[in-house]
Amino acid sequence: MWGLNKLYLLMEKQHNRGQDGAGVAIVKLNVEPGYPFMHRKRSNAPQAIADIFQQIGKEVEELEEYHPGIRNHPGLMKGHVSFLGEQMLGHLRYGTQGKNKLEYCHPFINRDTIPARNLALAGNFNIVNSDELFTLIGKEPHPNVRFSDLAAMIELMHTFLCKEDEASPQKMDIKKVLKKALPLFDGGFHVGGMTGNGIGFVFRDAHGIRPSYYYINDEVVVAASERAAIRTTFNVGENEVKELMPGQALIVNENHEIEIVQILEPKERKACSFERIYFSRGSDEKIYKERSALGYHLSEQVLKAIDHDLKNTIFSFIPNTAEVAFYGMVKGMEDYLAKVKIEKILSWGKDYDAEKLSEMINRRIRIEKIAIKDVKMRTFITEDAGRNEMVQHVYDITYGTVRPGQDTLVVIDDSIVRGTTLKESIIRMLSRLKPKRIIVVSSSPQIRYPDCYGIDMSKMGDFIAFNAAVELMKERGKMDCLKEMLEKCKTLQRNNQLHTENVVQQLYKTFTAEEISKKIAKLITPPDISIPVDVIFQSIEDLHKACPGNLGDWYFTGNYPTPGGNKVVNRAFMNYMEGKNVRGY
Repeated sequence: MWGLNKLYLLMEKQHNRGQDGAGVAIVKLNVEPGYPFMHRKRSNAPQAIADIFQQIGKEVEELEEYHPGIRNHPGLMKGHVSFLGEQMLGHLRYGTQGKNKLEYCHPFINRDTIPARNLALAGNFNIVNSDELFTLIGKEPHPNVRFSDLAAMIELMHTFLCKEDEASPQKMDIKKVLKKALPLFDGGFHVGGMTGNGIGFVFRDAHGIRPSYYYINDEVVVAASERAAIRTTFNVGENEVKELMPGQALIVNENHEIEIVQILEPKERKACSFERIYFSRGSDEKIYKERSALGYHLSEQVLKAIDHDLKNTIFSFIPNTAEVAFYGMVKGMEDYLAKVKIEKILSWGKDYDAEKLSEMINRRIRIEKIAIKDVKMRTFITEDAGRNEMVQHVYDITYGTVRPGQDTLVVIDDSIVRGTTLKESIIRMLSRLKPKRIIVVSSSPQIRYPDCYGIDMSKMGDFIAFNAAVELMKERGKMDCLKEMLEKCKTLQRNNQLHTENVVQQLYKTFTAEEISKKIAKLITPPDISIPVDVIFQSIEDLHKACPGNLGDWYFTGNYPTPGGNKVVNRAFMNYMEGKNVRGY
């Protein structure tokens, strides 16, 4: 029961990682032959975590109703309640494929009559070579999970697992299975798994693209995607939670022996920067500092844009993940204002009185909570069909905060991906306050390229930065360049070389970042709004300064850590040019 409660807490403390579904699997150790030893429950209900644990709780309550005092007999409890076991695996689904079908919720399970050949897997990842993996093992995927990379991963690993069990049925060596399987996966991954005979393992990709943390004490071994979730659940210090390093696996066998093994040779660290900007919870102390630094680094650009006129500028943020970057940006403004105050006071010499001094000292940065997120809804994760309808209702404004025609409004967001929310909701909403000017600030750089390593953004036409570059091409009569790029992609594809270079990088070389930002500002301004709108983006250099441990920046630069990334961006570009609204992999 203690373990179940901890699993529930870990999942609730990471619900930001996916709200499209959830799943739980358990393994019972030392079960008599003929009795079930592996169970799984999944849900795609609106409150999936609560749904799963309510069902498990109901089973416990019914048992206690008929057998009062059974909690004093853990062995009996374990025999009668499906989800009481020694090993537990939980997952939260962030749907990148298969819509919100229950069949796509992790964990996946491959079953067998021999316990050692049962395998449960769940992970935070995308791999781009699923088709090749199915071909390698000579299996046709089940139609329900045809597009699931986890289906490809589990089929391959299960094939190797069965062969390993055949070779040494007395002592399964999971390291051999991992050493055969992991080099075949092209992508970013942090995956947890369990076998029916009680081997638990967690492994991470060689570039450390997806985050992975663990904690071990005398009672428990736990791994999760976020350090803060482990710290909160087990009430431990930051240094007690370790990072599983790139290419490593954490293995716990049925005899509770723990091992950390280097499965893949570590490559250049390319930990995902988007985790720090947006995806992970900001309660981790390092992430909090980094998000604050992202905001601070933007303050100089913003001051320049407002011509250092703090008296007639109001600062705010678009909830919720931009709040910490907002504090950092305001800290930058406060530092500037403090310098101005000192210089002014010093310039007076002795020519001041209490009133004059008081007026100067009491100058403040003007902060207001302008935007209110009215509905608990993340449009970034919402299915495309309902997005435009929903974004209009997600935010509301605080009236009476802006002096019409006089104040410039500066609002910071964590990132601008599609620009849909800005155009359909936020700019329209802010314009109701009649500011003199609106400046939207992004704590991330321009998102120019698809991702295929876990935070799924894989259609070129979705990116406002890409659309801005295409518009600039049209204006300058350079559309032939796009056709040449398409032909180059097709040639590479014919020669099986699509993975060798990122052709789309050529598109952005023609323009400066400022030119693209100006065009983005035009694209996110509704045609009936006359208030000037500007957009300011984080620079790549300042992103790296703020997040020095997470230098994975392929969304912004197109420098992919694996060849599969180049293949995805080129395919996504081809799809765009050919009018196909499908993923790039």
